Amino acid sequence: MERIRLGNTVFEGLNNAYLLPGDRPTLVDAGVATDSVRRDLREGLDAAGYEVADLEAIVLTHWHADHAGLAGELQAESGAPVYVHADDAGIVAGDLDAIAAEREIRERRFGEWRIPDEPLAEVTAFLDGHDDLRGDRVDVTPVEDGDRIAAGDGDLEVVHLPGHAAGLSAFAFDGERGREAFVGDAILPKYTPNVGGADLRVDRPLETYLDSLARLADRDFARAWPGHRDPIDDPAGRARVIAQHHRERTERVVSVLDDHGPADAWTVSARLFGDLEAIHILHGPGEAFAHLDHLVAEGVVAPPDDGGRYELLDADPDFDELVAVPETKR
Repeated sequence: MERIRLGNTVFEGLNNAYLLPGDRPTLVDAGVATDSVRRDLREGLDAAGYEVADLEAIVLTHWHADHAGLAGELQAESGAPVYVHADDAGIVAGDLDAIAAEREIRERRFGEWRIPDEPLAEVTAFLDGHDDLRGDRVDVTPVEDGDRIAAGDGDLEVVHLPGHAAGLSAFAFDGERGREAFVGDAILPKYTPNVGGADLRVDRPLETYLDSLARLADRDFARAWPGHRDPIDDPAGRARVIAQHHRERTERVVSVLDDHGPADAWTVSARLFGDLEAIHILHGPGEAFAHLDHLVAEGVVAPPDDGGRYELLDADPDFDELVAVPETKR
């Protein structure tokens, strides 16, 4: 397996693509559709002794442009099928109805979160100004949890881990250390993946993501290969750290409401993260919303009123019950 490091000047963090050589050369993730990343990818393939035309399969962890943007043109050049979970297939394929549905949810959420006019204009311009980074349309082959895809000299097992994105999936394989996995942005070695803003289609985003962290920890992979930065040698331990982070953030959200009184998602976000710009104007209140939504479902916070404000009902909840941190096996 070869890791191909890709630049990323639009979104945060350098990306990884992975080449599985062998009987069926396979690429995992494709990078964002910019000229510099095209060069990075082709140079990485060339260094491994391959060309785009040699690819016989392309596998995407999720729909975000920095993971799927080049998939369409790689497919056009290689003829390779492109596999992605069914929940993300419509957006990756460029289906206009799927894209319009995602945009409609985005616009509704922005109103519900009470993002002020100036940052709203900024984030809308940022998102609309980068539509081309999704790249060309793709003829998608949808997959589901538990499916197996022939790749390299073996196969990849689809492990659905929604939260950061509705269709986000890891792809497990037999590696040098035992069972390993390409995990996309399910877990990252340094940052905690955004939940709530990264894919507005996800219902109960925090609960969904915590369930995926528990599943990932239970699988106890020997090593994880993330979509950004370096390999993770203890994926279950990293999943636990991220869950603990969300437990602490839940405490902070409760504290904000206790100190401030009823507040909308934008106000809570400002207390958590301060001033925001560009994509973070989406991610900040999205993260706040994910936690507020979870607290509403657990009866700790009242549903938002007509002004989008959430009122605290219980200032001293059982945080261990609210956010379960998975046990690790090591």
